Amino acid sequence: MKKRILLTGSNGFTGSYVKKELEMQGYEVQGLVQANPAANEYVCDITNPLEVNTLIERLRPDGLIHLAALSFVGHPDQQAFYKVNVFGTLNLLEGFKQANITPDKIIIASSANIYGMPDLELIPETTQPSPMNHYAMSKLAMEYMVKLWFNQFNIIITRPFNYTGVGQDEKFLVPKIVAHFKAKKPEIELGNINVYREFNDVRDVANVYVKLYESAVKSEIVNICSGRLYALKEIITMMEEIAGYSINIKINQKFVRDNEIERLGGDGSKLNKFIDNRSTTNLINTLNNMIK
Repeated sequence: MKKRILLTGSNGFTGSYVKKELEMQGYEVQGLVQANPAANEYVCDITNPLEVNTLIERLRPDGLIHLAALSFVGHPDQQAFYKVNVFGTLNLLEGFKQANITPDKIIIASSANIYGMPDLELIPETTQPSPMNHYAMSKLAMEYMVKLWFNQFNIIITRPFNYTGVGQDEKFLVPKIVAHFKAKKPEIELGNINVYREFNDVRDVANVYVKLYESAVKSEIVNICSGRLYALKEIITMMEEIAGYSINIKINQKFVRDNEIERLGGDGSKLNKFIDNRSTTNLINTLNNMIK
């Protein structure tokens, strides 16, 4: 029989790629979504313990990859970050316990945002967290809560750094840039184009999730990153080559952060010890796919 994995946020940007990767590896994916379920997807409010307990008892999954979260930093209800990201996660763990299920593995997505802006080019997991908003603070609180379960279940907490790809919302930076070129707009407003960040491919990230799920690793917190940094001006240059024209860049001071660190990415040393993390996708390939 196929192993059944409960995947929260299965119809989201990241979840749709993780779902595809899991199915390619022979797993049966039981998707948990907020609305509009497709085949093998189930509507469930993770902030409602009764709904969560009922669904887990019914589905009896062999494992969990928890990606669902409230992640829009500008969300008007600050308490909702904690209700969804902390207590929603707690409800899932309690759901497995109530159903008397010992999962093969649980992977829970946190965020590299918990680090804040340390003065490091490549950030290791040992870096002191310094969250700068309620989204990041709720993710850090969630991490501490999940650690209380390390002695009960095989759990990995992930801290993904920037990634992008087809299907990402245009409110994010790379999709915004690609959309301007796709529409052949003559000008784009950006902030500091000389900052360097990771822009990994969502397909590689999905592959990492599945490899971590299949690994022997447990009770660990690990970055999902490549350590490859690109300046925004490099992305613009790549897109100009792909689209065949030059765009005028207008620097909008509202998009420029005070004391912004020039180079910021993840140290993947720990991840590389756990799995084979060789990327199969370069940024040019990612951008080509996005504009097509």
